[in-house]
Amino acid sequence: MRPRLGHIQFLNCLPLYYGLVKNDVLLDVELVKAAPRDLTGMLLDGELDIAPIPAIEYARHADDLVLLPDIAISSDGEVQSILLLSKVPVEGLDGRLVALTNTSRTSQVLTRVLLARHWGVFPEYVEMPPDIGQMMRDADAALLIGDDALRAYWDPPADLEIYDLGAEWTAWTDLPMVYAVWAVRREFAEKRPDAVSNVAEALNGSLAYCRAHLEDISDYAARWESFPSAQFLSYFDTLQFRFEPRYREGLTRYLTEAVAVDELDDVPAIRIFGEE
Repeated sequence: MRPRLGHIQFLNCLPLYYGLVKNDVLLDVELVKAAPRDLTGMLLDGELDIAPIPAIEYARHADDLVLLPDIAISSDGEVQSILLLSKVPVEGLDGRLVALTNTSRTSQVLTRVLLARHWGVFPEYVEMPPDIGQMMRDADAALLIGDDALRAYWDPPADLEIYDLGAEWTAWTDLPMVYAVWAVRREFAEKRPDAVSNVAEALNGSLAYCRAHLEDISDYAARWESFPSAQFLSYFDTLQFRFEPRYREGLTRYLTEAVAVDELDDVPAIRIFGEE
């Protein structure tokens, strides 16, 4: 049976899966498309074998999962696709209402961490669908991620302050930020280690293809969006898919800060496939 591999239909995953398509790797896996918020449950319920899941959700279910060693969705500085938009400077959000998009758990916690631990402000929070008009009607600031955030980054509203949370995190911690990790059900990893190794190799090969063909991928993305290829090239060049030791250190720091704001009970050991 082919491994069932989860897929996020966000632009930040396009380079990775573009390479899988071009290299015919999809013949060897069953690709399952789903929203980020659904992938963790599908993985834990046995509907998927391997999937990109929010970093915070890995920490909450670490006993049941292991991580692929070389791949994550990460940034080292600006990320462009995770933004806090605010009617006032961020230091003025104490006691005000902040709307959090319901499409990302990791970014929700990152927002709470930065506001409380970095900026020292304590807003009220509400979770909402990613409709910036409705969010800003109801709240004083809004968290956007993914394609919605990119559109705001590239065509910023004139009357709002914009904070790139990847840039803010790295400026504060001097560490990268890891948003999502590729997790494997521990049971699957134990029963079919060769299949896991093959998927990891395919994903790494796709990343290598991506880095060599960023302009082609940017041209492809521009066909479907109302922004020029050069903007996608800037984004794909900024985005990282790395998970080497410094990035793992960034993940541990993030999870430590999540504990400090009561979004996580404790920091689990980060268990890597092939390194246990």
